[in-house]
Amino acid sequence: MEKFMDYEKEYSEKSFFDKVANYAKTAGATVIYLALLLYYAALKPEVPLKVKGTVFGALGYFVFPIDAIPDFIPAAGYTDDLGVIVFAIAICSMYIDDSVKEKAKAKMISLFGEEIVKDIDQIASKHLNNK
Repeated sequence: MEKFMDYEKEYSEKSFFDKVANYAKTAGATVIYLALLLYYAALKPEVPLKVKGTVFGALGYFVFPIDAIPDFIPAAGYTDDLGVIVFAIAICSMYIDDSVKEKAKAKMISLFGEEIVKDIDQIASKHLNNK
């Protein structure tokens, strides 16, 4: 599973937000929201470098189009990305506080509209252990 760390070099803020903006609907709300949580958590100065490395490795894996299951494959293309992102969420979860959630939620609303709020609550309860 930690092989995704090799993808850290693929990450850049520009490539991340390009992917989020261009593939939000294709990747789906779960993948995008969890990726945004990782991004905003990693910006916090108190996050250790090793955790940031895990996060940026996961986000690099997300932005790289040709990975274990290429993103262009319908229905399955983002399942591997989700697995890597969920793994990184587990490593980073102690840094995902209310401010991180609010930033991710605001970005989700800008991408998907207000109707996404109910989905965000379901995603959070499923993947964040009610944090």
